[in-house]
Amino acid sequence: MMARPRTDIDAGREHLLDLAIELVEQRGGGALTMTELASMANTSPANLYRFFESKDAVVEAIAERWFQPKVAIMEEVLASDLPPRRKLYEFFARRFVRLRDSYNADPVSFAMYCELGEEHFELVRSYVDLGDHYLAEIIAEAMADGYFTGLTIDEALSLINQMVSVYCNIGAMGMVMPKLSEQKLARIVDAIFDGLSAQDRGAVGVKGLRAA
Repeated sequence: MMARPRTDIDAGREHLLDLAIELVEQRGGGALTMTELASMANTSPANLYRFFESKDAVVEAIAERWFQPKVAIMEEVLASDLPPRRKLYEFFARRFVRLRDSYNADPVSFAMYCELGEEHFELVRSYVDLGDHYLAEIIAEAMADGYFTGLTIDEALSLINQMVSVYCNIGAMGMVMPKLSEQKLARIVDAIFDGLSAQDRGAVGVKGLRAA
């Protein structure tokens, strides 16, 4: 038997992926099973395996579609000739605006994606690692300009991620979305560039509490 044209397989995968996303957005990640997806597609579960070898493969495809525009944003910012301070702001702000728009358009679906990501974090870890890789490149540019004195790239990466996590961690973001803004993010980025270093400015030196 001749193999089906690759374009047929691709079209079938895209159709099933559309249905899988619809299922997740309507009923959550827990409802995503090969049996349920087959029912939505009016086909047998066995037929699905011609397109996806497992449920994990479906989740990976959903993650790829979810992250693709965010990855494009990071790559565009990284390739720009902006100075490191502005580049770091754009790196987080552009993705935040896109995520906020998704949240405002449908908070329930946004929460469903959070749930799916938490349940299958190992399948989306590569996108988190890619974001860290790009962020490390911006940090290296900043260090070449004299910022983050005394810190290693890994130390600065960890600190910056902690300081801006609520602007890129969709689970945390969903809980405080109304309190987030590009203006606040800009102030955080300025604080990072104006103050982040290995220097002890007194916080570590405090040995105990004293009466005022």
